Amino acid sequence: MTATAFEVGLNSFGEVATDGDRPLSDAETVRLLVEEAKLAEAAGLDVFSLGEHYRPGHTDSATPVLLAAIATATEGIRLGTSVTVLSTNDPVRLYQEFSTLDAVSNGRAQLVLGRASATESFPLFGYDLADYEELFEEKLDLFLRLQREEAVTWSGRFRPPLVEQRLHPRMPPGGIPTWIGVGGSPNSVVRAARYGLPLMLAIIGGRPQRFAGHVELYHRTLEQYGHAGQPVAQHSLGLVADTDEEAVETWWRYWQPAVARLAQERGFYKPTRERYEAEIETGALFVGSPETVARKIATMARDLRLSRFDLKYDVMNLPREARARSIELLGREVAPRVRELLAKEPIHV
Repeated sequence: MTATAFEVGLNSFGEVATDGDRPLSDAETVRLLVEEAKLAEAAGLDVFSLGEHYRPGHTDSATPVLLAAIATATEGIRLGTSVTVLSTNDPVRLYQEFSTLDAVSNGRAQLVLGRASATESFPLFGYDLADYEELFEEKLDLFLRLQREEAVTWSGRFRPPLVEQRLHPRMPPGGIPTWIGVGGSPNSVVRAARYGLPLMLAIIGGRPQRFAGHVELYHRTLEQYGHAGQPVAQHSLGLVADTDEEAVETWWRYWQPAVARLAQERGFYKPTRERYEAEIETGALFVGSPETVARKIATMARDLRLSRFDLKYDVMNLPREARARSIELLGREVAPRVRELLAKEPIHV
């Protein structure tokens, strides 16, 4: 891989920002996301992606609608999802939403499909968590057939059958870029390779290098199924600021209460300062000055044979000024520096 091919993008979960000490409303945060996507494009970033969540403080529950708004406000940046919860979406409707987005954006749409780590969408849309694996497998098969075949005849457990169904508006032949998001399950890695889909590693804690075995499994399984090589990307959390000290202190102030809430909900580790600093030093938090973050991304790119890195830049109540500065620095300083470092020591895929 050439250094110029390495991509750097942004991920947002639509988390509510603050302006001074005032939390923005949901509507204000939605409009802010459109402005941040424009800022990302101006800063030279490659991709702007949104998640899909159904909990207070998140405004990304209607991702295709929001991405369509961003499409009309931008010209070249690619628009995707940091996760689409395929298990609780209807593949037919999802195809129509993203084929429309692709048309509106002139071919810039893509998405990452996942099974869901946050499960609020299951009761909200009437699905049983006991069907977690079967839902994803069946819906992935249908969604890919809708992308790859002109007319689809299909039947399954979780939706009505289709008979010679041709959807409109049409996607380009073969569909749009569709990644599989993986949080650590080897079975998900094998599934991505079996379908010949790119792999997005969601690494939110611990040493990212522990995923090297997953990457090796992925490439080996691609070969076994006779598929061409596919890109591997990493999604991680962090903040870029003008100095390491500013970044570390700012992110701690807002990351700590967010992780404390998750720890109580899901049994995660408690966010101690010692653990926080360890995550910055050797773990999955990309927090620091442009040079610090660029060097860490370049290291991960080599260790995991990445072609793309996405920074999840928002966290609950992070001031809008800090978000904006992080976006600017990521695009104007971090991304060029990463490519410079990789040019000196290329990635061997």
